[in-house]
Amino acid sequence: MSVRRAWEVRENDTAATWCDVRLSFDDGAGVELLAVVCEGCVSIEDVRARPALSLDDLAVLADWIEGPLLEACAGTAEAQVAAAGDGSSGRRHARPALPRGAESRRLVAGEYLAAQRAGRDPVLAVMSATGHSRRRSLRLIAGARDAGLLAPRHARR
Repeated sequence: MSVRRAWEVRENDTAATWCDVRLSFDDGAGVELLAVVCEGCVSIEDVRARPALSLDDLAVLADWIEGPLLEACAGTAEAQVAAAGDGSSGRRHARPALPRGAESRRLVAGEYLAAQRAGRDPVLAVMSATGHSRRRSLRLIAGARDAGLLAPRHARR
C-alpha cells in the first residue's frame, strides 16, 4: 500500500488533506483511490479497482486505508485530532455533542433561523451543526416545529 499526499486545502482553522492511495494485492488486483482526511475523518472521493470490488469489499475499504492514511497525514491537525480522539465512545466519526430534549430543539431552531436570516440553506446549516444526515436533520427540524420554536411549514386556512 502506498499513500501520497496530493494537496492540502486550508480554510480558517481547518484543513483537508487529499491523498492518492494505491493498494496492490499478490494476485495482481489493485485499487487506486482519492481520499480526503479532514478533522480526523476519512472520506473516499474516487475509487478505481481492477477487478471491480464487491459491495462487501467497498464497505470495508475505508477501514483498510484508515490507519496508513492517518499516518501519512501525521503532520496535520486532522491526524492530531484523530490520535487524541475519544476512544471511549467507540464511534469512528466524531459528531458534535448535541444536548437532549428541549435544549436540542432550541439549538436546531437557532441554527435554522440564523441560516434563514443569512440567506443560506437552513437544512444544511442544521446538518453542519449537528453532524447528522439530511434525513435526521429534517426530523430534528420537525421536532423544533412541533415544539413551537419554528413557524409551521404550511399556513392553515
